[in-house]
Amino acid sequence: MRGWRRRLRLGVLARFQQPAQVVVGGFAAAVAVGTGLLSLPAATESGQRAAVVDAVFTATSAVCVTGLVTVDTSGHWSRFGEIVILALIQAGGLGIMTLATLFTVLLAGRLGLRGRLLAQVETKTLGLGDIRRLVRNIVLFSLLSEAVAAVVLTTRFAIGYDEPFGSAVYDGVFHAVSAFNNAGFSLNTDSMVRYVADPWVTLTVAAAIIIGGLGFPVVFELARNWRRPGMWSVMTRITVFLTVTLLTAGTAVFTLAEYSNPATLGRLDAPAKLLAGFFHSVNTRTAGFNSIDVSALRPESLFTTDVLMFIGGGSAGTAGGIKVTTFGLLAFVIWSEMRGEPKVNVGRRRVPESNQRQALTIALLGIGAVTVSTFILLALTAHSFDRVLFEAVSAFGTVGLSTGLTADLPPAAALLLVGLMFLGRTGPLTLASALALRERTRRFELPEERTIVG
Repeated sequence: MRGWRRRLRLGVLARFQQPAQVVVGGFAAAVAVGTGLLSLPAATESGQRAAVVDAVFTATSAVCVTGLVTVDTSGHWSRFGEIVILALIQAGGLGIMTLATLFTVLLAGRLGLRGRLLAQVETKTLGLGDIRRLVRNIVLFSLLSEAVAAVVLTTRFAIGYDEPFGSAVYDGVFHAVSAFNNAGFSLNTDSMVRYVADPWVTLTVAAAIIIGGLGFPVVFELARNWRRPGMWSVMTRITVFLTVTLLTAGTAVFTLAEYSNPATLGRLDAPAKLLAGFFHSVNTRTAGFNSIDVSALRPESLFTTDVLMFIGGGSAGTAGGIKVTTFGLLAFVIWSEMRGEPKVNVGRRRVPESNQRQALTIALLGIGAVTVSTFILLALTAHSFDRVLFEAVSAFGTVGLSTGLTADLPPAAALLLVGLMFLGRTGPLTLASALALRERTRRFELPEERTIVG
């Protein structure tokens, strides 16, 4: 019996010898636990068990901090169900391995090399360093950011909208956690539409989304060297520059395109239009809240939203998509190739070829996943191409914005979106490496031969 247990333990370790595999397994386990809890009769308002598809979809959407829903969050789920969703959002945002590392530190008082490697994969740090301190800072920073946002939202809900204090606290905490983790879950049937012209609510939610989406390494580096941009790393340079650029461009495009649309911004005054345009631009970075009717957006706005959702936010943050670092690295690769430079440089740093290949792989896998999923969704539903593409990109980018299709999808299409959300959260490259049984090292080099490209 003892020998059998040893062989089983060794088999499991061999199966999950790569940290990336354990990360994917951790997220899958969280989805399974969430599905089980949401399947309990106590999780629904009616007191009856939720449909399996709804439980799986909601649990995946919460753990993958997406925000797409097949049922109304506040109307279908009970208070217990909402708390389960909130816990899944928090766990998914911080990362299963980050939480596991924290518990290991608290229980054992020290962290082994394997634990450090697992935490490194989840937090996407570039060196081992003091992982214990890093994880502690991540948790403290997350809770502090959520607490600040919750205080502002609670105060506004209580004073500005006459909510009872207990209800205001609950709403404030729920939306603060959902915003910081870029989840997009809301207790309002209209998400943030009722607050479209309220800067206290929308700007607080937007700030939490941006901070959470930047990524912990970037936030920590900005805190240390915000006065010395010349000392920023390549990741921080690309993340900050593209975040500002995409937010500004998105705000301009949405505000101008929807300025006279009576179903979106047309009924608002000029300051409210600018505020709503900025809020929508922020939420395309994978947050998923909406203060305007997404289904009423004009085609050019839908297309711009698709692009921004696919790019996503910063690496190691709570945002999804292929990440701005991936997009930025590919832009620098193209620029260097057009200039005939053999190396890719960002500032005073040279980007290794392995990073370039990773960026290309992630981008192409993302395009492939969205393309195939869109084709299948078109075959399973009768909706138009632009709506189906929007839904597929939103799921892959773990955004949560929807034109209203999600609730009407057949079970097969809903499960397809479940797979897309999981792929988008764990990352195409991470998932691919996790599924690989073992690494293969080539022990020889083949003769080089150039081919015509283009």
